[in-house]
Amino acid sequence: MRNDDAVAIDLEDLRAFLAVAELGGFTRAAERLRSSKARVSTRVGALEAELGTRLFTRTTRAVHLTPDGETLVVRARRVLREVDDLASLVQGAGGARGLVRVDAPVMFARERLIPQLPELLAAHPQLELVLHTSDRRVDVVRDGYDCVLRIGALGDSGLVARRLGTLPMVNVASPAYLLRHGTPRTLEALASHVVVHYGGGAPCFDYVEGGRNVEHPMRATLTVDGVDAYYAAAIAGLGIIQVPRLGARAALAEGRLVELLPEHVPPSLPVSIVHAQGRSPPRRVRVVMAWIAQCVTPHVDPV
Repeated sequence: MRNDDAVAIDLEDLRAFLAVAELGGFTRAAERLRSSKARVSTRVGALEAELGTRLFTRTTRAVHLTPDGETLVVRARRVLREVDDLASLVQGAGGARGLVRVDAPVMFARERLIPQLPELLAAHPQLELVLHTSDRRVDVVRDGYDCVLRIGALGDSGLVARRLGTLPMVNVASPAYLLRHGTPRTLEALASHVVVHYGGGAPCFDYVEGGRNVEHPMRATLTVDGVDAYYAAAIAGLGIIQVPRLGARAALAEGRLVELLPEHVPPSLPVSIVHAQGRSPPRRVRVVMAWIAQCVTPHVDPV
């Protein structure tokens, strides 16, 4: 890269470059920046011209960082983080500003986050939140999220995580299902029962025995890929499900679901906030993560 006093980098060009680098393409970067692909390409080209070097190698199928591009990514993150923090500081200690992209499970978003959003946005009127709700695991970096509320084991390398607590599990079925099939009192009795299957793999009944997780093979006549459908199937009498007690609390209290085999429950699920922005994410992201923790922590068991 050129190394002289004449270099004058446009911060928006730098943002465009970083978005392309993190998302691996101009189309995704344009979506993140709410711009056009052509505009993002122009900004990256302008940055390359100013620095006097190629930052990406482009093919019809992929975009890859050059060695100079890889060097710039690290510095660009630091510079833009400092700029964002400075902007927030100038606006006042309570005024986080800018766009934050969040992913959260459907149930937590609906019941714990969205009802408290008015307070967050009233306290930070310059803040803009993009809240994606999904029960599927997203790729934090590739999909361009600033932070993600995640339930279950993490497994992602390169992510920074803050554990908020755990969710105890419960086995449940509807009264109508139990009326037809009977109430299982032992693991052996499960031979005459079915589960509603969630996701991939073979259907099973999970429980902890002697400190280890055991998968008891089961039969399923229905497979679903979303939490709402999972609960609805159980309430409709289509099988046993294993879910966080928090999510089943209302249905249990109302009698739409009944708890089964309380001595044979799956391990509690960890609840974490994760991000990929190193140890010092921008202030706007820190504010949103602190708010998520405030919304969620009262409803999970402590770590």
